[in-house]
Amino acid sequence: MRSSGTFPYPGATPSVSANGTSSAIVWAAENGPVGALHAFNAGDLGQELYNSNQSGATHTFGAGNKFITPMIAHGHVYVGTTSRVAAFGL
Repeated sequence: MRSSGTFPYPGATPSVSANGTSSAIVWAAENGPVGALHAFNAGDLGQELYNSNQSGATHTFGAGNKFITPMIAHGHVYVGTTSRVAAFGL
């Protein structure tokens, strides 16, 4: 299975979060002049659940960084950038 979207060079290193064997989400950080955090339904990668660049200015985090791997802990997703760490969560 694959998503219809593509990530520019150098691509993305995905992370997966789940509640046991259910509610799995694939997280990927997009590199570029403006980075973006994407979330996909792990059961159907064609279904994008979240895109930080489409969620308003408060969700953008500036330039991406090569080899970003989103880290998931305690209900939050952390993304390292060239100058900071962006934290996403409820």
